[in-house]
Amino acid sequence: MTSISCPAGPGGPGRRGVVMSAAALSAGLLFAGGTARAQARPAGGVTLRLPAPTGPHRVGTTTLYLVDRSRRDPWNPAFPVREVMATILYPARTVRGRPLAPHMTPGAAALFEQIDVHIHGLPSSGVDWAATTTHAYTDAPAQAVRRPVLLHSPGGADPRSMGTGLAEELASHGFVVVTVDHPGDASEVEFPATTAYRDRPWRTTVFRGDPRTDPPLERAMIETRIADLRFVLDRLEALAAGENPDAAGRPLPDRLGRALDLRRVGCYGHSAGGTAVAQTLYEDRRTAAAVVLEGYLNHPPQGPGQEGELYPVARFGVDRPLLLLGTDGFIGQAAAKRELESSWAAMLAHGRTRRRQIDRAAHWVFTDYATLAPQLQAAGLMTAEARRALVGAVEPAVSVPRVRHHVRSFFARHLAR
Repeated sequence: MTSISCPAGPGGPGRRGVVMSAAALSAGLLFAGGTARAQARPAGGVTLRLPAPTGPHRVGTTTLYLVDRSRRDPWNPAFPVREVMATILYPARTVRGRPLAPHMTPGAAALFEQIDVHIHGLPSSGVDWAATTTHAYTDAPAQAVRRPVLLHSPGGADPRSMGTGLAEELASHGFVVVTVDHPGDASEVEFPATTAYRDRPWRTTVFRGDPRTDPPLERAMIETRIADLRFVLDRLEALAAGENPDAAGRPLPDRLGRALDLRRVGCYGHSAGGTAVAQTLYEDRRTAAAVVLEGYLNHPPQGPGQEGELYPVARFGVDRPLLLLGTDGFIGQAAAKRELESSWAAMLAHGRTRRRQIDRAAHWVFTDYATLAPQLQAAGLMTAEARRALVGAVEPAVSVPRVRHHVRSFFARHLAR
């Protein structure tokens, strides 16, 4: 039996830990050294749709393969460097002749069908996960107008693709959004090719339990995410200076570097990503504002009845604006909910922090599941109970605009010229 837990905070509510049966393993969830087997997937099934962005700009998108040669990979000691994958979404100058980007590449979709569906209680059949398209056009030339830049860190064990809807919305309103995968942490990450030290073009999560129950693991996870975000920001500086930071030397969209205004940088993250972006705001003065989408601001307790140590951002505060955006349906043990509330209360005691809430909602309402789960329920592929546990009972016609409004208006206010 293989056990994978989704924690409250870094990965989601702890009660959603999943035990894989031998049947699930034989179907393709084959972990070995932090990898899974990517198998051919049958065609057909329901095609899910993402909500359209509402801004005046068409959106372009491209991916970056980045290699930090100053760090070894923290999750696999055989990897001498730290690899990171990122997607950039930006206002496009024109989209003529450019194809719409897929929500997931075929390889990522095959791995998603083996891993993520079990973590989140999604249907194991009946959905064509590779068929969903985004509203962003691949490698479209960028508008040569300096735009504020937003870094996005997803929840623990979640791929960056599950933040696409919000990222497209922000890009359509004039932001450049950089969504970052954290390999070894994320459920699956697909790379452009193999390397001398990595013999497969993908990596899957190494987590086998809830990081909140393992304080050293949780600390390593958040520290790695912060280092990843700061490294990505370094490489964006190189891009803005006219360099191509892609480690494979792949061509980038025309004028992309000229679209980056790195004097106006914000960051937002869900769950563990929220923890990471808050602490990044504290540590890196290149970031001017941050949004935490239901993430802890403390380390896990060392023992029963103890309180977890606050992250420095919550202990000392920060002189730049921070938004805490949560739900009324945060699912988890009572002690876990108290930890979240306690760490947020400490943060709110400092003057530059505000809090908002999405009602009738649950932890993953801040992700693309907000719209995907109701579609699965409508198709008879997901129970109402499973949908409520994932995103709450709130309809996407309500939750999606509210989340978008809170995040967009916050950054528009604090990253204005």
